[in-house]
Amino acid sequence: MTVVAGRVVTPDGVLSDGYVRIAGERVTELGTSTAGSAGARGSAGSTGSAGSAGSAEAGDWVVPGFVDLHVHGGGGYSFTDGDPAAAAGAAAFHLTHGTTTLLASLVASPLELMIAATRAYLPLVEAGVIAGLHYEGPYLAASRCGAQHPAYLRTPSTVELAELLDAGEGAVRMVTIAPELPGALDAIRLLVARGVVAAVGHTDATYDQTLAAVQAGATVGTHVFNAMRQLHQREPGPALALLGSVGVTCELVGDGVHLHDAVLAAAARLAGPGRVALVTDAVAAAGMADGEYELGGQALVVTGGVARLARDGTIAGSTLTMDAALRRAVHAGLSIVDAVRAASTNPAAALGLAGVGALAVGDRADLVVLDDRLTVRRVMRAGAWVR
Repeated sequence: MTVVAGRVVTPDGVLSDGYVRIAGERVTELGTSTAGSAGARGSAGSTGSAGSAGSAEAGDWVVPGFVDLHVHGGGGYSFTDGDPAAAAGAAAFHLTHGTTTLLASLVASPLELMIAATRAYLPLVEAGVIAGLHYEGPYLAASRCGAQHPAYLRTPSTVELAELLDAGEGAVRMVTIAPELPGALDAIRLLVARGVVAAVGHTDATYDQTLAAVQAGATVGTHVFNAMRQLHQREPGPALALLGSVGVTCELVGDGVHLHDAVLAAAARLAGPGRVALVTDAVAAAGMADGEYELGGQALVVTGGVARLARDGTIAGSTLTMDAALRRAVHAGLSIVDAVRAASTNPAAALGLAGVGALAVGDRADLVVLDDRLTVRRVMRAGAWVR
């Protein structure tokens, strides 16, 4: 049995003198050392007390493991190539930064490559290394393709999409679609019928077209404000439609490059604390030195930690990690509780993942110990400390 003490962050607030008790892979108790000191220090079989488990200092923050809906790679490894060893490496890198649950995000690619990558990653999903797959494309607007390869974009096809979902055998958890494209609403309805999250992104949709996608069942906005029609006083576009729609979780890339801190804070206020999800949109260059990298067949150049396409300078994902995203959100003005909800609880809820994303009795014991500067000290996944 393990007990981790500190300022424990739950969706309802902070236990300032709190502890989390773990047995096996599960959280068995939460409390405060004052109210629950007898239980924290006197249980048979306990390997440590709230003050002596050696896993946290009294002033540390104890938060749930981060959940990243949108990540293409990290630590020099990529999810986009269909290489299981590289995918495992990327997941392991992000785990050291506190991300205990993530989707492997693929980019627009030929159908054969997408099917091959999907099948190659099934063992990783079954083993729990990744929680599933996110297709960011290929049904995206050419005018808002961002760093997606324009040669691989295509019109939504329910026949092709069904083939991809069949190849995934339930592993495909989310698909990003531009809702203004012909056949997009039918594709969204198919995703919903198959239990897959439909996300709106890389889109030139109007406000009304975005609302039509929400009505059809879309429940996530992919990196809101980025790679979409911009907000205008007479045509609000997709961002305002997504931020204003109850039931839609809005991804925000909190790296100070994709969004100004004031925009991040304003978006969080508009959507409310339960509908914002911090994501990294990280590429292989995350955690690596500046230099040349690749994303979906396109060359990237990273300078000063900012990834851009070599051909035209378009922002191409990020070098962000979730712990850095959390720090940035707090710096932008979110409370620690709201920032943790955005990094853990809300994305888990958006995917319908049970037992992760919060510190609660019965949930999987995924947690991150942060110092007073919100820097990672230790990471636990499924009750085991990550080396």
